[in-house]
Amino acid sequence: MNLPIPATLLRAVCALAALWLAGCTSYVQTRVTAFSDWSGSDATRTCAFTRTPEQQNSIEQATYEVLVANELARNAFKQAPEASAHYEVALAYSVRGDMMTVRQPVYYDPWPMYGYYGRPYWGPWGGFGPYGPWGPTGYVDQSYPVFIHALQIRMTDRATGREVYKVSAVNSTGDASLFNAMPYLARSALADFPLGNGTVRTVTLPLNANGGVPNETAASVGSGTGDPAAKHVE
Repeated sequence: MNLPIPATLLRAVCALAALWLAGCTSYVQTRVTAFSDWSGSDATRTCAFTRTPEQQNSIEQATYEVLVANELARNAFKQAPEASAHYEVALAYSVRGDMMTVRQPVYYDPWPMYGYYGRPYWGPWGGFGPYGPWGPTGYVDQSYPVFIHALQIRMTDRATGREVYKVSAVNSTGDASLFNAMPYLARSALADFPLGNGTVRTVTLPLNANGGVPNETAASVGSGTGDPAAKHVE
């Protein structure tokens, strides 16, 4: 299901993608935006997933529902038959491709004829200096494919139809697979549930080489684009 991405959110995610392409590949950073009118208690946290007509017989939809249900269970939600569930949960998701340009430094070797071991030596850096022979002599723009993944979770009160919580999570990596991104999107979207109305923040999760989000690894959460202050979420 195609989920439109607001331009302001897209710019923030592209900024995160630039950091990722620059070499910060050990973490996945996800931009989370929440709108909340939540007043429920743990005793009423029963839910059931609802589907659009195109999602009715979708194996992909069922797979993502399992991932989101696992994160909901971390927040004391229990799945129930739709007729008896207090809340209905609807999912929307998408992936889109884009190109990201990153400026890379170019270094000039002043002694190419000597080879690595034949350079003149003086000072503690052996002719290199701390950042190369003479530091970067210029920069070149390199373009990389980037894939922007998005997940929206919408919760409504089944009895009244009133929307009580809506959260969107967007991240970007070099991997086109929405399935590989979904564990990070779901974990980030539902961390610290329920967030305050209008909350916008960045959640940083370790990149698991085996796929998925490590259950025992804390998430680093910050508010604002730079997120200089972060806290840990178990």
